[in-house]
Amino acid sequence: ALKLRAGDKYGLAARSKCYLKLGDTENSLKDAEASLQNDKTFSKGLYQKAETLYTMGDFEFALVFYHRGYRLRPELQKFRLGIEKSQEAIVNCIGSPSSVKLQNTEDLCFVSRQAESKNANQKLQLKSTKDQKWTRKPARNQKTERQLLGEFYDDKIYLEKLLKDEDLMESSTKQGIKVAELVLSGISYLDTRSEFWQQQKPIYARVREHKLRQQRWTQDKKRKLEEPGRYIMKSMQDIDMLLMANAPEESCKKAEHVLKTIQEWSDDAVPNKNELIGNLHSCIGNAQFEMGQMKAALQSYKMDLAVARQNNLPDAISRALHNIGKVYARIGKFQQAIDTWEQKIPMAKSSLEKTWLFHEIGRCCLELNKGEAAQNYGQKSLQSADVEGDVEWQLHATILVAQAQVKLKDYQSAVMNLEKALEKAKLIQSEDAQKAIIIALDDVSKSIIEELNRRKQE
Repeated sequence: ALKLRAGDKYGLAARSKCYLKLGDTENSLKDAEASLQNDKTFSKGLYQKAETLYTMGDFEFALVFYHRGYRLRPELQKFRLGIEKSQEAIVNCIGSPSSVKLQNTEDLCFVSRQAESKNANQKLQLKSTKDQKWTRKPARNQKTERQLLGEFYDDKIYLEKLLKDEDLMESSTKQGIKVAELVLSGISYLDTRSEFWQQQKPIYARVREHKLRQQRWTQDKKRKLEEPGRYIMKSMQDIDMLLMANAPEESCKKAEHVLKTIQEWSDDAVPNKNELIGNLHSCIGNAQFEMGQMKAALQSYKMDLAVARQNNLPDAISRALHNIGKVYARIGKFQQAIDTWEQKIPMAKSSLEKTWLFHEIGRCCLELNKGEAAQNYGQKSLQSADVEGDVEWQLHATILVAQAQVKLKDYQSAVMNLEKALEKAKLIQSEDAQKAIIIALDDVSKSIIEELNRRKQE
């Protein structure tokens, strides 16, 4: 796909994900950054960069990009989950601020644990002697390694035992790959993962965590409090994944089941219960919208809005108004869509969000033959797109302004804006947009000729 369309951001983000699955973080990061080169707000690219940085152990930088993605697309649970796991990993590495006590002592020297770990745990080296014996350098002590690897520790011991079988190490697979290379690559992978887990949650962090756990509530009470949180996090992730996988019916059923479950729980078990209930109504509405059930979707979004207003949740109110307006526009109730989206204008946080919002309101005005209002909103959309530096949205906004000017019979201005739009379409190499704009220019030319003929006859 990238050979057919070099630099395509969707192709780069997809390949970045594949590289990450293979453990090739260097190429994964390169592709993620390349996908963001021309569009800094590309959510898939931001997520892939954050995921890659997290896997590399750069939790602070990962947190930065999870936050950027969340600000752009707050409805996507994956960014919120990324923020939570990055914050947890950072606390595990350095401790919470309240637990850190700095002391000034003499002859203080600083030793990098990570440097020590890398020096003591270098890459596996394949050594071939006259007797063809395969050896590797010893890693950290067994107790530490067992704690880090967990259930994978037994697998590593098994692979290390295989290294001692000289005949087996000399043999090859049907594909011609040395068995020794396969065994050593497996051990190398486990060593790499243990280093990552050492960063994500060091041994000293595990000890501290155990002590803190003893000082808090009893194990049973703690488990009961954590169970709802784990269930909710997993369920919300499943709901989003089903919708992304083009399975809206299953997503809707899952959301309805989770909603019913949460409503039965106490406020103590789920502190943000009302916020979650509203979010689930929104998820149900999204699934119904995808299934074409507009009436049901509108009802779900209105329930989300009611919950958000009752609990004074500004972000949730903005989300609900966005979705309600979207349904009204889809079913042709353009004035209701305008009224709804105009309530959302003061809540828009980014220039990109304003660009989209003004454009959609202007589009609805155009459908209602309100040329002047459509032109005003189109110009506002263009201003926001200029601030954001988004050429694609500049194109959409310019076309909207031109269409509104045609409605107002301001043909000269319409031609000027269509010519500007044509330049932007060439800039982003959109052939479909170029063809549509050329047709629109022809239509405007015909309208001008008709208007001149009419005036001559008068």
